Formats: sequence, structure tokens, C-alpha cells
Amino acid sequence: MSYTVIPTHLLIVLSFVGFSSCRAQSDAPPTEGPTLDSIAVQKSESEWREELPHMACFVLREKGTERAFTGEFWDHHEKGVYKCAGCGLALFDSEHKFESGTGWPSFFQPAGATSILEKEDDSWGMRRVEVLCSSCGGHLGHVFEDGPRPTGLRYCINSAALKFESDSASVQGVKYD
Repeated sequence: MSYTVIPTHLLIVLSFVGFSSCRAQSDAPPTEGPTLDSIAVQKSESEWREELPHMACFVLREKGTERAFTGEFWDHHEKGVYKCAGCGLALFDSEHKFESGTGWPSFFQPAGATSILEKEDDSWGMRRVEVLCSSCGGHLGHVFEDGPRPTGLRYCINSAALKFESDSASVQGVKYD
């Protein structure tokens, strides 16, 4: 067996493990908060396709999923805020990010109570809770009840659905005497 075949098989196994670990743990209804009726940013699908990179469009607008361990932010540790790649709404704070081992960025809570929408998702023969941006309705990923304290939740989010703004970006351009 060649060395190039082993990593490919390993990647396939790890992707399957990551995907299978993203199963719903409860039939609990989604939490209270904003609704799909409150989405502020509304554009045609052709407008989204023109504005978004291919993978971001695939994830946010077509409810796609990037492969495990391939996204920009799964192993990202800089301090700052993760925003929606579609509309720029602050979704998650780096202080709430943790290593889940799934290959996707994982957070134990959103940036604010109204940052995200949660919707029941019965696709692919599984019962899950889909996470959407409350401003533009873009698909971000799913939330599961196997996360760390204090919430016990794991928001399993696609990197392609996110943009990152570092804490240092907020002080750029400021002069210090």
C-alpha cells in the first residue's frame, strides 16, 4: 500500500466519524427566539450567487456541508468574533469556541440570544436541529446536545458560512501616544 492511499483512507474514516458524531441527542424543541418571518436581509438566489464565493453559497444558500477538517476555522484559535459570511451579523465569539474533534468549528453558545434561528431538520434520515443566521436565513450548521458546560450544546458550524474579525481589527487605525 502506498503512503498516499493511507491518508486518503484516514480522511474518509475521519470524515465519517465527524459526520456520524453530528447526530441529534434529543427530541427537545428548538429554543425561543427570532423566527424565519423576522429575516431582514432578503435577496434573490442569483444575487446571493453573484456576491458569495462558491463554497459559501453552497453552504449558506443550498444547505450544503463542507468536508470535515477542510474548513478555514476548524483549527482556528485567534481571539475575535465569527460573523455570517452572507450578511456580517455577529454569530459566535471565540471565547465560546471549543475543540470538538469533529473537524468543524464548534461553539457552546451563540454571540447573542437573537443571533441565530433554530429549525427542526429531518433530512438524511436523521432528526437534527438546523442553525440559521437570524438576519439573512443562511444555513450555518446544526446544534447538538453533546457539548461542554455550561450549556451542554455543540453548535457544529461550517467554516464557509463564517467570516472572522479579530479583536485586533477593532483597534486598527487608532493612534497611541
